[in-house]
Parts: sequence; structure tokens; C-alpha cells
Amino acid sequence: MTLDLPVVFALLMGVAILSYVVLDGYDLGVGMLMPGASPEEQDLMVASIGPFWDANETWLVLGIGLLLVAFPAAHGVVLGALYLPVTAMLIGLMLRGVAFEFRMKAHGWHAGLWNGLFWFGSFLASFAQGLMLGRYITGFESGTGYWLFAVLVGASLCGGYVLLGATWLVLRTEGALQQKARAWALWGLMWVALGVALVSVATPWANETVRGKWFDFPRTLWLMALPVATLGAGLWLWRSLRSSAADWKPFAAAVAIYVLAFLGLAYSIFPYIVVDRMTIWDAAAHTSALQFMFWGAVIVLPFIAGYTVFAYRVFRGKVRTALYK
Repeated sequence: MTLDLPVVFALLMGVAILSYVVLDGYDLGVGMLMPGASPEEQDLMVASIGPFWDANETWLVLGIGLLLVAFPAAHGVVLGALYLPVTAMLIGLMLRGVAFEFRMKAHGWHAGLWNGLFWFGSFLASFAQGLMLGRYITGFESGTGYWLFAVLVGASLCGGYVLLGATWLVLRTEGALQQKARAWALWGLMWVALGVALVSVATPWANETVRGKWFDFPRTLWLMALPVATLGAGLWLWRSLRSSAADWKPFAAAVAIYVLAFLGLAYSIFPYIVVDRMTIWDAAAHTSALQFMFWGAVIVLPFIAGYTVFAYRVFRGKVRTALYK
């Protein structure tokens, strides 16, 4: 059987982006929650993400790298249209990296300054990513309404990352900080529910292709399973936060919401890699190049996935000591 390599690389790129959103999403969310914690709690929050946060960004590099080498025609269009938000995201990620290191050595008002920059860098990177997603969904159309939609998506993604960060803290901490995290997660869940509802209404309105793929009844009636499953994951998350359920359940439910939302997005735009303008086959590199890169991916990806699994296994469990101060 001959592999359809553009589809294979689109799938790999999707897996890399989803992995980044979930893994780096929770530590960006933890960064945005820093102002609501005491100095001692902030140290524990940073310790909960310390062994993972920089390695999580590997998946972002992988996703962008796959876009560059497998779909070079789309790479120039996408990054050219998103130049400013990409720059803002990189500035935010750099601020987080610098603040993470300097806050460990700072004292007095300097500590507050670096904690503030850690929060701001996390917020800036998160909002920029949401802005990029909003612009991408609408095919980079110009106009005030399209930009307002992108801002809405940016704000929704910030709320989503806060939800991931709060449920991560429920998993990794205990005592008073864990109780705070449960309250933060309930707030984040309400924000995500509002964001998902608004974006679900606005996306078909903003893009005719998406509208046609979702509302071609009765052929697309089976797609209603996705919003129903998303609602079920939200209710599971709500009940897990309000009860004495196992600490892993809120984070698992939050990840399920992201996976379901990503599946809905993938269905909405496939087979386009630039919405309404360029399919994955139009943008793909030459077959010989894809074949060469395919075997490189077969060799490299297991190492990245294996390292990720190994790191999370080694540093599993509750955080009780502030390791980064």
C-alpha cells in the first residue's frame, strides 16, 4: 500500500501541535495563575512545571519544522500573514525563560518584578497563539469583524490554558494550594465553556467552508457526537472538581476537551492547510523530499516521545518542596 505522504505529514504536524498545546498549555496556564498565589505557593507552582516546561516547547519546534520542510509553499503564506503575532509569541516565551531563571536569584522587589514578567510572558504567548489561531481559521481575511473574532479566540485560549494549568496544579500539589487550584479550575471551566460556545457560533459565520462542512444535514449528523462528547467531558471535569475524585481526573477531563476541540477543528479545515486557498497536496514538497523526511521522522519521533514519557515518569507525584528559588 502506498502512503499518501502529504496526509501522513499533516497528521504528524497535527499531533505535534496538539501535544504542544496540551503540554505547554498547562505551564503557560500556571504562569498566568501566579498573581493569585502567595510567594511560597508561587515557588511550589514553578517547581511543579520546572522539570518539563522547556522540553514541552520541543513540540512547537517540531510542528513548525514539519510545516517548513513538508509544506514549504504554505510555510511562507502562514508565517508571513502571522508575522506580528508570531513575534509577540516569541517575545512572550523569551520573557518566561529569562524570568524563570532570574526569579530564583532575586530578592525583595526584584522577585516581584521577575514573577510579574513570568506572568506577562505567559499571557502574551498564550494570547498571541490564540490570535494566530483566530486569523488562521478565517483564512487571514481582512476586516474589523475578522480581527475581533481573532481577539475572541485569543482570550478564549488564555482561559483554556488557565484551566489546564489549574487542573495540573490539582494533580501535582496538595493542601491549600490545591484547593485554590480547584477554584481556579472552576473559573477556567466557565470561561472555556463561554469561549467554546462563542467560537462555535462565530466560526461557521466567519467561514463559509466550515459552515458547509458542519451543517450539511443529514449527511453530517454524526458530527454532533463531538459537541456532545465535549459537553460530557466538561460535566466530568465539573464533578471531579466539586468532589473528592482522584486528583488526575480534572486534568484528564481538561485534556479530553482539548482533544475533542482539536478534532473538530481538524475536520473543519481538512484538506486545506491555508483555509480556502491551499490544500495539503498543493503545498506539499516534492515526493522524493517527503520520502526522505518520512524516514527521518520515523527515527526521530520515537526519541522525542520516549524522552517525554521518561521525564514525566521520573518526576511524577506531588510537589512538596520549592526546588526553583
